[in-house]
Amino acid sequence: MTAVKVRVAQGTPCWVSLMVHDLEGAKAFYGPLLDWSFTPGPAELGAYVRASLHGAKVAGIGVAPADTALPTEWTTYFAVDSADDVSQRVRECGGTVAVGPLRSGPAGRLAVAADLSGAFFGLWEGREHLGWEVVGEPGAPVWSELVTNDEPLAAAFYGSVLGRAVVEADPSALARGDEEATLQVDGHRVAGIRQTGDLRDGPPRWRVYFAVADVDLTVHQALALGGSLLVAPYDTPYGRVARLADPEGGRFSVVRLP
Repeated sequence: MTAVKVRVAQGTPCWVSLMVHDLEGAKAFYGPLLDWSFTPGPAELGAYVRASLHGAKVAGIGVAPADTALPTEWTTYFAVDSADDVSQRVRECGGTVAVGPLRSGPAGRLAVAADLSGAFFGLWEGREHLGWEVVGEPGAPVWSELVTNDEPLAAAFYGSVLGRAVVEADPSALARGDEEATLQVDGHRVAGIRQTGDLRDGPPRWRVYFAVADVDLTVHQALALGGSLLVAPYDTPYGRVARLADPEGGRFSVVRLP
């Protein structure tokens, strides 16, 4: 288990959040599936709960405002030093700021944006709430990667917006199934960018991975809870993976780390 109790550097994924229409239904699905409990969170954008794993905050689920076009998707939030400054860079680089920047009570300041391909992502300027408090444990987020049909354009966009290096993979890394590029902070891989033309991936988006103890069992539980299987479990150099959707169609991946 890796506990996160300090502010992380700009460009590092620090939170994941899901906007749904049926909050109680989402809690009934993700609670037993990932061993989450829920507590009320900031309500500036409507009803919102924070999911905790053994007392450590790991994710958020809220009710989507009726007047927004945000999809039912898990959104990866990146830590930023100033949500206002980075939002301005999003616009300068051709992206769209869909929500904010705005205060989320004393917790921090946020914005939700879309890149040039329409993939949504979040910006989080943490104050009282710095982000997730545990990673690398079953039930916690473990990785985020952008699925896009234009990896070079995405790499240039996120590198400029977040002010961080985006490193292209070498042929040996691609051969073992790595992403085409990785966003790096202080020399460490923090997120991936994957070129794909696979129709199962849907439109460009940030794919969120949650660690689980047993991928096949998790798939069985998800189906019993009303979810659906998008890609059956398969083995990768980084662990066994499956892709799922919740009852509202929100897509996510699960991985058993090697």
